[in-house]
Amino acid sequence: MLHKSNEFILVLLSRLERISADSSWSHQASGIRGALFRLLAQIENGHPVDFAGLDRLVDKGYDILTKSLED
Repeated sequence: MLHKSNEFILVLLSRLERISADSSWSHQASGIRGALFRLLAQIENGHPVDFAGLDRLVDKGYDILTKSLED
């Protein structure tokens, strides 16, 4: 079952996925997406999660989204 925070992560993932492959930020967005998918799987499987690391990934994801819009 997804919690609100998981839904929030899914929204961020969908936004990162929409960054154009032509953008200079696409490679970094892909890396953040992969890390977020792994953490989301850990959450859903009940494994321990580094929530401080998750917060850093979310912050970095939004930073990439913002910067990609400036390109």
